[in-house]
Amino acid sequence: MEPVDGGWEYLGQSGGRLWDKSAIGRADGKGGLILCDSEVIFCHDHRNLEWPNSGWLSECIFSKPEILFEAAVLEALRVPGNKVVFRESLTLLEHDHARGTWGLRWTSNTHPNNDSAMSEVRWFHASDKFDAIDLYHWCASVTETGRLAEILVVDDEHSVVTYRLHPSNPEGNQAPPTNEELSIISAFQSVSLVNGGAYFSDFDNWPSDIIGIPVHAGRQLGAYEIELVLSSVDDGLPQLSDGASILQDLYRRGLHSRPGFKYGTRWRCYERQLGKGHAPWLVVNPVEASQDWGGTCLASRLASGVNKHWLHPISVDGVWRYLEVARPPPNSRWSNPSRK
Repeated sequence: MEPVDGGWEYLGQSGGRLWDKSAIGRADGKGGLILCDSEVIFCHDHRNLEWPNSGWLSECIFSKPEILFEAAVLEALRVPGNKVVFRESLTLLEHDHARGTWGLRWTSNTHPNNDSAMSEVRWFHASDKFDAIDLYHWCASVTETGRLAEILVVDDEHSVVTYRLHPSNPEGNQAPPTNEELSIISAFQSVSLVNGGAYFSDFDNWPSDIIGIPVHAGRQLGAYEIELVLSSVDDGLPQLSDGASILQDLYRRGLHSRPGFKYGTRWRCYERQLGKGHAPWLVVNPVEASQDWGGTCLASRLASGVNKHWLHPISVDGVWRYLEVARPPPNSRWSNPSRK
């Protein structure tokens, strides 16, 4: 192999088969195949291709420190039979993609020459920042095309896990507390609690079952609920905190929200009356959310383990939107081959 603009040119006899069968590399127009660095590593490990030279891998790592992690992600995708074409080659094949996409994925029984891609893919190291706003806009663009928005996360051991992103629109059938009902609550006698909330003893005349937790013949409100109560009677108060604003939005969506402490999140949300079913959604407060992909994977995996959807609120033009980070079906969880 020889270095060329955009990668490494492979002129071996198997070049045509690498593309025709596995969609590896891209044609150079002269009968050869141009491989990017991670494809060189994959072909060395799985297609018996020699390194470009004896010191190539060390030189590659020096110039591109993330290459070993990228190669692990590519391996996780390709070993099960998926075909992956990187964004640098998509224009030549006349396949569009969303801004930020790393590559498109085709299933094992389809090919970029003839078929549409199944998904758009991005990858991150577990220590990378979880940028919810960027990810929300990316996955919204991807899902508009009918493709899946897939994320692969790799750790220091080169273990890879797969997630799917979805714009979510959680809705329920519960009537939200009105300003009048919140105003009535504000007039009740209360006692402040150490968590920033308050206890109200006037249980019999309580105007809305959606707000407050029944405790000892009274009602206990959390700090964000108290914000909403106070804002209903005093227009001069500061703007609602993000936490209170999100809770208000969840109410407006017809959801009954309760603390999500047992699930490692801020709220668990019911679409129907309590006792009529489980809470489908776990909603995080962005200021409390993990800042990296390692923590996000843990939170999403916990939600998946209890059959719930993990949602991260995003403010878009002053409106709360929700990003879901979900575990895909078992047959679409791309991971590395087992190594001893």
